[in-house]
Amino acid sequence: MTESSIKKLASTLLDAITDKDPVVQEQVCSALCSLGEVRPVETLRTCEEYLRQHDKLAHPYRAAVLRAMERVLSSRASELDKDTASTIILLASSEMTKTKVQDLVWDWQQAASGVLVAVGRQFISKVMEELLRKLHPGTLPHCAVLHTLASLSVANAFGVVPFLPSVLSSLLPVLGMAKQDTVRVAFCSALQRFSEGALEYLANLDRAPDPTVRKDAFATDIFSAYDVLFHQWLQSREAKLRLAVVEALGPMSHLLPSESLEEQLPKLLPGILALYKKHSETFYLSKSLGQILEAAVSVGSRTLETQLDALLAALHSQICVPVESSSPLVMSNQKEVLRCFTVLASSLPDRLLAFLLPRLDTSNERTRVGTLQVVRHVINSAAAQMEDKKPFILSSMRLPLLDTNSKVKRAVVQVISAMAHHGYLEQPGGEVMIEYIVQQCALPPEQEPEKPGPSSKDPKADSVRAVSVRTLYLVSTTVDRMSHVLWPYLLQFLTPVRFTGALTPLCRSLVHLAQKRQEAGADTFLIQYDTHASLPSPYAVTARLLVVSSSPYLGDGRGVAALRLLSVLHPNIHPLLGQHWETTVPLLLGYLDEHTEETLPQEEWEEKLLMFLRDTLAIVSDNAWICQLSLELCRQLPCYDETPQEKNFLYKCIGTTLGAASSKEVVRKHLQELLETARYQEEAEREGLACCFGICAISHLEDTLAQLEDFVRSEVFRKSIGILNIFKDRSENEVEKVKSALILCYGHVAARAPQELVLAKVESDILRNICQHFNTKVLGVKVETKDPALKLCLVQSVCMVSRAICSSTQAGSFHFTRKAELVAQMMEFIRAEPPDSLRTPIRKKAMLTCTYLVSVEPALDEQARADVIRGCLHSVMALLPEPEEEDGGCQKSLYLETLHALEGLLTSLLQRNMTPQGLQIMIEHLSPWIKSPRGHERARALGLSALLLRHFLEQLRVSLGYEGFSRDYRDDVAERLLSLKDGLVHPDPTILFHTCHSIGQIIAKRLPPDQLISLLLTMFEALGDPEKNCSRAATVMINCLLQERGGVLQEKVPEIVSVLRSKLQEAQGEHVLPAAQHSMYLLATQHCAAVVSSLLGSPLPLDSHTSMLWRALAVEPRLAAQVLGLLLEKMSRDVPFKESRAFLLGRTPDRVATLLPLSATCALFEVLSTPAAGPAVLELYPQLFVALLLRVSCTVGVQLPRNLQAQERRGASPALAARNLEPCSSAVDTLRAVLLRSGSEDVAQRMDLEGGWELLRTSAGHEEGATRLARAMAEHAGPRLPLVLKALACTHSSAYENQRVTTTAFLAELLNSNVANDLMLLDSLLESLVARQKDTCTSVRRLVLRGLANLASGCPDKVRAHGPQLLTAMIGGLDDGDSPHSPVALEAMLGLARLVHLVEAWDLRSGLLHVAIRIRPFFDSEKMEFRTASIRLFGHLNQVCHGDCEDVFLDQVVGGLAPLLLHLQDPQAAVASACRFALRMCGPNLACEDLSAAFQKHLQEGRALHFGEFLNTTCKHLMHHFPDLLGRLLTTCLFYFKSSWEDVRAAAPLFTGEQHPLPRPQAAQQPCLMPPLHRVPGAARGAQAAAAGGPGSAHFGAPDPAEGPGPRGADQGC
Repeated sequence: MTESSIKKLASTLLDAITDKDPVVQEQVCSALCSLGEVRPVETLRTCEEYLRQHDKLAHPYRAAVLRAMERVLSSRASELDKDTASTIILLASSEMTKTKVQDLVWDWQQAASGVLVAVGRQFISKVMEELLRKLHPGTLPHCAVLHTLASLSVANAFGVVPFLPSVLSSLLPVLGMAKQDTVRVAFCSALQRFSEGALEYLANLDRAPDPTVRKDAFATDIFSAYDVLFHQWLQSREAKLRLAVVEALGPMSHLLPSESLEEQLPKLLPGILALYKKHSETFYLSKSLGQILEAAVSVGSRTLETQLDALLAALHSQICVPVESSSPLVMSNQKEVLRCFTVLASSLPDRLLAFLLPRLDTSNERTRVGTLQVVRHVINSAAAQMEDKKPFILSSMRLPLLDTNSKVKRAVVQVISAMAHHGYLEQPGGEVMIEYIVQQCALPPEQEPEKPGPSSKDPKADSVRAVSVRTLYLVSTTVDRMSHVLWPYLLQFLTPVRFTGALTPLCRSLVHLAQKRQEAGADTFLIQYDTHASLPSPYAVTARLLVVSSSPYLGDGRGVAALRLLSVLHPNIHPLLGQHWETTVPLLLGYLDEHTEETLPQEEWEEKLLMFLRDTLAIVSDNAWICQLSLELCRQLPCYDETPQEKNFLYKCIGTTLGAASSKEVVRKHLQELLETARYQEEAEREGLACCFGICAISHLEDTLAQLEDFVRSEVFRKSIGILNIFKDRSENEVEKVKSALILCYGHVAARAPQELVLAKVESDILRNICQHFNTKVLGVKVETKDPALKLCLVQSVCMVSRAICSSTQAGSFHFTRKAELVAQMMEFIRAEPPDSLRTPIRKKAMLTCTYLVSVEPALDEQARADVIRGCLHSVMALLPEPEEEDGGCQKSLYLETLHALEGLLTSLLQRNMTPQGLQIMIEHLSPWIKSPRGHERARALGLSALLLRHFLEQLRVSLGYEGFSRDYRDDVAERLLSLKDGLVHPDPTILFHTCHSIGQIIAKRLPPDQLISLLLTMFEALGDPEKNCSRAATVMINCLLQERGGVLQEKVPEIVSVLRSKLQEAQGEHVLPAAQHSMYLLATQHCAAVVSSLLGSPLPLDSHTSMLWRALAVEPRLAAQVLGLLLEKMSRDVPFKESRAFLLGRTPDRVATLLPLSATCALFEVLSTPAAGPAVLELYPQLFVALLLRVSCTVGVQLPRNLQAQERRGASPALAARNLEPCSSAVDTLRAVLLRSGSEDVAQRMDLEGGWELLRTSAGHEEGATRLARAMAEHAGPRLPLVLKALACTHSSAYENQRVTTTAFLAELLNSNVANDLMLLDSLLESLVARQKDTCTSVRRLVLRGLANLASGCPDKVRAHGPQLLTAMIGGLDDGDSPHSPVALEAMLGLARLVHLVEAWDLRSGLLHVAIRIRPFFDSEKMEFRTASIRLFGHLNQVCHGDCEDVFLDQVVGGLAPLLLHLQDPQAAVASACRFALRMCGPNLACEDLSAAFQKHLQEGRALHFGEFLNTTCKHLMHHFPDLLGRLLTTCLFYFKSSWEDVRAAAPLFTGEQHPLPRPQAAQQPCLMPPLHRVPGAARGAQAAAAGGPGSAHFGAPDPAEGPGPRGADQGC
């Protein structure tokens, strides 16, 4: 890169240094430094120009640039030219002194100072020249200048010191002018650095540029400065200033003149010591004090002696400050204090020891620890001065050695380490120090301190034991002068028990010492035991090291150390062992290297050590030596009372040694002693004693058995039992412990003795004595023992005896007469164990014993075999699940061993009967456990089954060869199972279940048909398994079997469905239900009708699981269509209800729903609830809609069966589907589901909004509900109506009245919509309705008329075409039935009112008179609906005539005039409104404009009517225009004088009075005087008709029984 590009790049970086992000600033600085490393000159120049040009740049950014320059200069200053250096020096000087002292920005000034210091390392003259220019006479220098000068003095002492006289001459005159503490501190720092630089210069004059410089050149100036600092500034109250003064005084003291220093010491030393009380941070005080003491000693000062006591006291108090509770500087302070002690020790050793040694006797921990630290330091640093003081120092350690404090112990060990390096331990009393070290090495871990010092990273590293171990090893290996002290002295610490914890470091040290001795020569290595009486014998060392090696990882790996020491010591143990041990011991050590404490097989390791011992004894082959070793082994038995495992191994070593001994007397003597001295209460000792006898019996069987019997007969045994009997509470237990040991001894003897000798002794000697010790008799009666240890020993011994028999070559011919007895005893022990917990190994060992026993002759009978199998299975299978590792490895190990014992026993029993029947018997015993609801029991049972099957298969393959099959015959399909085994344990669930499916396919191909249903039912039971994977695997297997072999299961479908439903109730897993649904789907695809029939047998209400099974049948459209068709068939097969007898006469029988249609309806709802059923619903839409509509109609008011009613009252269980079981409601819900699933959501929503579904459910609103359904269908589902109507065609002949009513209402409402015409359904609808006119049901006939009348609103343009048909039906309806209030007649009147305006006039005229006459009686009907309908129809008839009516109809109009006028006062507003309408319509037909105008005026809807005024006006017009009608009207009014309606009754006299203002009483009696109507031909006939249909006959006649009592007041006069 060119210079310009470098400058541009550096400028860019400098512009970015003002970024607010500190990270960016740091990156910019790093980039500048990297650039400066490559091109330092250009970079530095650019930085200098940038700072010069940006004078206003804030100081933090200026400081950052200066720091970058300093970093470049620190490594590249040598590459600068003088001009660049001068430029940088001027810049840094300017930056450093820009601010005043009071405005000092230290970060900025320090950065500039750093630049000057960096340049000064290379260009010191230019820098000093610039700095000296800043020193003006009589003016205080800038603090930054002082700081820079001080830093330069340290950084380049050889360059600065020649300038010091000039610098000091400028600074010293202005010292007195410094008043601010910060300035004074800067001066102190500068003077300290100047002094340090001068001392460095003087100490290296050979490399100095001016070797003629002497201390005298600075003495005067430094003393002048000293005077100011000590006498003035040291008295300041500012602690920081005082410390700065003290720091400066230290190095300055070396430059003071000798006389001046001696003169100042009496004041200087007390002054420094006094500051210890004022400052908590004393490091700088101690450092300066050390420098002052060194200066004083260097000039041979005598003042120290007078100040010594105060000095020692102050320094000792500093060394005793606890490190843990102080600041981090305390450690540095202690080092400086110890340096002070070193200085004093070199000049005044006697005074120092006289001060220190008495303080070792104090009991204060801090004082003793501090003193020990000083003693150790003095021993190391002033060895020459302490040489003749060694005895005194050793004797002074007496009390510290007895201190139990950990800190004191650690300090003592450190002192002893120092002593070892300087020959102290070679003095008399040094052995005590060595023993002390060994004692600390033997400390147990629990006595180590829990809180180490702050400087310790590892808590154990600073413990007393760790320090002692390191010290012992270092002293043994690195201090050559200690070799003759420690060897062979350390050997005496091997055997004492109290030093057991120190065995590892002892052995390591002894190995190193021995190897050094061997290198020096054999003479020096061999131990002279006669001159070292305190040393242990070779037998004792051998026994000790061999036994402790049995626990090789204890005590930091003492097994390796002990074996190495044993190998090294072989010349001192026996001369013949060298070659063998040199090859064998490395093999043992290599075995330990291959294992850890957790992985080492203890029994195998002990066996290797015993083999090592046997080989050693065989090589020695000296009976005396062997007997002596056995004696030493026996002597060391009490040493291992606290370590049972090692004592157990020691017993084995004794047995091995006695087995190698040839002296029978010695063997029997030692065996007798062992029996007499054993601690029988300890289990490990009993086991060890038994092992000892067993190993000994390998070579001395007869002597061993004889000694056991002699012991039982001996006085010692009887006496011990007699003594124990004194303590009744202890005797029984302790006696049984002795017997346990004896029984165990016999067992080990049988197990280890030569096989050819055992069989002859088993029953006659061994078992006889075992049983004799176990069975206790009191007065000839056998007493059962309660001691589990005795039971366990018996089981172990019998097991060993049985194993010995089985392993014998003569076992086949041996007839074991006590076999059945022993098996029974073992089973008794097994049954006595708790079935749910595993506390002792009794059952494990008892089963092992049985395993060996069943293998010997004679064979067990069938009952005994069954008892053994059943008892052992119950004892193990019912145990709680296998314990976790955290619960204890021993417990888990015992569990696994017990299970293996059971496996071995079952295999052994199967081996005795290796036939299919034998295998079947075993599986039958396991079957209840395989089906257990507890997972762990099933797992165990399946594991045992697999084990037995594998064993049987292996034997079967052998036998197949004898039946003509080749030895390598394989069933390829079945062999595929082996390749799938790994998939069953794969962690991926997908692979696991795919494997289960493959297994299911293989089983399906090979499983016989008669076993298929059994396997399926077993799999169904596994659905409720709490282990999810098991349950999932069961579902996979079930579905696979159903898919592959479901076709042959038709007869088993009900059983399968029933079991599946029941298992779903028990299963908890979320995965079970989907799998069960798939199972049902698979079964239904093959046996749809059977599945539907079976599911319909499910109890109501359907539980949620059964509901989901129904829904599973809808997942595939073809199957869903089949299921829907079957359900429709089931729903229509049976009657919808049955009538029960009424308990009370006259009460309507109750209708109770039948179960099959109800179940089918509920099932339909579940199937329809599945979205996948949509295509099938569309396919069967008409059938579903019609069938469910009919189902709704025939279940209105139908009750549930009593048993279901009781369930409804009790409330459904949580598992039941939350649906209403009421027959009609369930049908309505299902119908709604059909609409939703078929895409007719709009219909369903319309019904929801209008409340149509609720109306369908009730008897009162059912018709309206059907009507609203039809209306919604016509509006939103019109295209589907043709097929629906086709399906409804046959319902007019239904046997159920409700069905006919519902369908008629549905059809009638369809005519109310134009969809009937649009879809060309009109003719068929009319035809269907007309066909129902003669229906026996009144409601049907009524609804037919309503439907026909709906044509007026649905298809008004079609009314004329069908007018005669419609009018005929309506008029016929007026004459329907005998009831005067027939609803058919009412519907006919309502229908006529809608149709009369739309039919042809000539069609209407033919029936007009008949209609008028027929409706006239209804004017005065008791029922408001009839009055309203008839009067309004009368008005419509008048409206149709339009003033052009025939005379006969006009006669009806006149006859109805009086009732209409009077009913204007009807209490029912609807009737009065109808009268207004009718009168308005009658007006034009009366041919009287005045009267018509009056009607139009007064009778408008919504207008208030003043009846009196209106009546007066009307009567006037009548009297004026129709005087001849007055008589007739009067006659009609008279009939209303007895009306039941008060207002009408009151209106009648008023009307009468208006007609006859002058009363003529005869009028009422002369109706015949009424003139005939002049306009109406046949008036007489009309009057008769009016009289026949008037109120006299219709209203005031005798009351109809169906209507109740007659009108109120009918029997009273006006």
